[in-house]
This record gives sequence, structure tokens and C-alpha cells, in this order.
Amino acid sequence: MELREAAPPPPGRGALLETPFGAVTVTLVGAPRPPRPALLTFPDVGHTHESCFAPLFAHEEMGEIVKNFLVVHVDPPGMEEGAPPYPPGYQYPSLEQLAEMIPCILQYLNIASIIGMGVGAGAFVLAKFGLLHPEAVEGLVLVNIDPQAKGWMDWAAHKLSGLTSSTTDMILAHLFTQEELSAAPPAVQRSRARLGATPNAPLLWGMYNSRGDLGLARSGAGSLRCPVLLVVGDGSPHEEAVVECNAQLDPTQTSFLKMADGGGQPQLSQPAKLTEAFKYFVQGMGYMAAAAMTRLSRSRTASVSSSASGEGERGRSRTLSRGSLGGGAPAP
Repeated sequence: MELREAAPPPPGRGALLETPFGAVTVTLVGAPRPPRPALLTFPDVGHTHESCFAPLFAHEEMGEIVKNFLVVHVDPPGMEEGAPPYPPGYQYPSLEQLAEMIPCILQYLNIASIIGMGVGAGAFVLAKFGLLHPEAVEGLVLVNIDPQAKGWMDWAAHKLSGLTSSTTDMILAHLFTQEELSAAPPAVQRSRARLGATPNAPLLWGMYNSRGDLGLARSGAGSLRCPVLLVVGDGSPHEEAVVECNAQLDPTQTSFLKMADGGGQPQLSQPAKLTEAFKYFVQGMGYMAAAAMTRLSRSRTASVSSSASGEGERGRSRTLSRGSLGGGAPAP
């Protein structure tokens, strides 16, 4: 492992870190706060860390969180802005190999543990890292995670789509709802332009679609041994997959937030709601106990029980409240 700089990158500046599976771009925000974990982000296909998380971390309430944690933004190999195309035949790392890059990053930065925040493919990578290295993960925020490998019908549908749709269109359909694609708001337009300037995105897209099954379970080797916050927008293309993931995890460790009006990218469309949920989440883990936590009004809360999963699923979903996300902290 070799960093292409003599020292870890200064705050806000990215640097390339060589790993056995390729070079990743790492950007630091804030300063280490040992023994607290670092907050490590991993974006979805078609995103850089900035396009995926900038609106969330630019929210004023997120500044309080940044003050309490070192933030480590990770861009997958070849996905950073301005990255040159890989040569023909280049073997892009699998999602499991991307997960195995994270220990290299933590070792170099002398970080013992993390709270992970990932979206889509990034959520899958961080969940895989949590299964492989549970001692290094204190919590996970997983947005739009699909823990299942594609079945043969999904594979066939994907192949047929590839005959009639461009890779850019397929990635956009992964990122956004059909309503958003039809309306083509600025977020969709920016994503389309970014994909046109990201020559390596189809390689990561291919690895995402050939991923294996995470094999999640409520206990045993397939269990995530840390608090988990699952997030999905109402009407998202990943809504059903996230509901299924919720059913596979330990209900005493898992909070499920289905965000009304969240669309396909709730971290972009509803940064205030996700910031509030994340603050309760980390407070429930024992951090930020003295933070100025405001109670969510009913108009700002999102439904956390899935209408698609029926009454049984509704009964086991944990609500977005101080009891579920704030560790039972007293009301202000």
C-alpha cells in the first residue's frame, strides 16, 4: 500500500491511495477525534463523493456532526472527477474487493473504527465490509441498499435493457424514480452530464449487476453486529429491496426510514430529514449526547413502516423517534 503523497491529504483535498485492488481517492474533512470512529462515506454508481453527499454535508445541522467526527470520503477507483479511462480489457474490482480496500484506508489513516454511510452500490460495499470486519464498524447508514444477487430473470431483463437502452439510461433508472426521469429536474440533468464525462462508470455498473448475495441474517455469520439505519425514498426503484433487507436484519439493531418525497436519492432531495435522522442515530450510539437535538414535528417525519410489507412488517419497523434513533434521550 502506498499513498501518492508523503502524508495523509489535508482537509478537503483528495489524494490517491494505492491498494491491492486499485487506487482510491480519499478526501478528509475535519480532524481525528480518537477514540471516536471516523465517518466514512461511499457513493453510488454514477456519483463522486461530492455529487452524492455534498447537499447532505452542506446542510447547516450537519456542521454539528462534522465537528464531532473525522469525515473520510472515498471515491471508487476511476470514479473521481477527471479520471482517465481504463484501458480496454481492464478488470475492475468486484464489490467485495472494493470492501477489502477499506482496511487499507483505515490502516494508513490510523483509524480504528468507522460509522459507514453508503448509497446504492456504496451501501452494498459498506455492508460487505461490516460482515468481513465487524470489529471495525460501529454503525452503518445504508441508503437504497439491495443485498440480493440478481436472479436469472433480473439478469435476462438487464441484458434486454442493454439492447434497447444506453448504459447511461440504465444507471439513471437505478438512481432515480420514473417520475423524476420523466420530469428531468436539475439533479437528473447533472447526473446525465456527469455520466457522459465518467468513462469508467460502466465498469462499476457491471460489477454492481454481477454482485453476489450478501447473505444477511438476523444472527450468526450473516448478521451485521452494529446499529443499522436503512433509508429509502417512497417510490424509489429500491424500495422493495430495502424492505426485504429490513426483514433480514436484527430488529433490535435496525431502524428503517422510508422517506416521503425522498425520490430515488433521498440524501439529495431531503438532506434536512436525513441529517435529523442521522443525528438521532449517532446519539443513540452514545455520541453527541449534549447535542442540541430538536424534536421532529409530524410534518417533517417520514413514514418508517412500509405499506408494501404489510402489517407484520409494520409491527417490526422502528419509528423515527427518540426511542429508536436517539437511544431514549430525554425530550428537550
